Amino acid sequence: MEPELPPKPIEEIQPVVVSDGLGAQIAALARYMMRTEVHTYAFSVAANAILSLFPFIVLLLTISRRVFHSRAMEIVVSDMMKTFLPVGQDFVMRNMQLLTHPHKGTEIYSLVMLLITSTGVFLPLEVALNSVWGVKKNRSYLHNQAISLGLAFAVGVLALASAASTAGQQQILSWVFFGHTQNVAFRFMSYGFLRFSAGFASILLFFLIYWILPYRKVPARAVLPTAIVVGLLWELVKHIYVRALPWIDFQSIYGPFYISVGLIMWAFLTGLLLLAGAHFSATRYTLRLARQAKAKE
Repeated sequence: MEPELPPKPIEEIQPVVVSDGLGAQIAALARYMMRTEVHTYAFSVAANAILSLFPFIVLLLTISRRVFHSRAMEIVVSDMMKTFLPVGQDFVMRNMQLLTHPHKGTEIYSLVMLLITSTGVFLPLEVALNSVWGVKKNRSYLHNQAISLGLAFAVGVLALASAASTAGQQQILSWVFFGHTQNVAFRFMSYGFLRFSAGFASILLFFLIYWILPYRKVPARAVLPTAIVVGLLWELVKHIYVRALPWIDFQSIYGPFYISVGLIMWAFLTGLLLLAGAHFSATRYTLRLARQAKAKE
């Protein structure tokens, strides 16, 4: 087997645009988003993300119940997943709750499926991000497996940490309100912290993908601003998508399968947004390096 060769230094990457104006960068981004392989990557990520989603939720609920023995944390996990899902929130979470109760082997099958499908999510993403950052050779299959499993573990830790912090915050709030939790102020503060935790976790997830997946050393400062912007845009696009769903009316076309279709389309849009952010950050950073190199001449 051929040894994995490191990519050329990031300073040697040529920018995809010659001008550092915002208009040129947006035009380059538009050309990139119209490439067929970008949509292929996004659809591949979307399909595997949906296959990963349900085992992931089952494992989170199982860990909350059987490891932490926290009903409050289980409720927060359910509420947090509802904030991420654009369609069928109650239907999905109700059935995920049912799966974790009577079937003792469900968590084992969920773990196996998650290990398999997480590779399908991160492998095409790595290929796409390598292309953006000028990497010609991808990681080996086993190396990519290790990175994918590490990122899947990180996603689980982020979700559990967010759920635990939100559950703790709600407990503190109940003390502050002396147990009087059925009021507008408590619900507003509790829901606000839940949305903040979910948004913060999504930004960290985008950052980890941008920073770790490319097969080269990408400076954190090159991708952190993009991760923040993409995380905020993701929330905005999700709001617009939810508002547009009644006009799209998947149910009239797909009948009882409209929830699955709605989730797949949302995962596809998420993949496109993620790849757009990766291309934009790589373009801006390589232009910055080119300006610095020109200034030293």
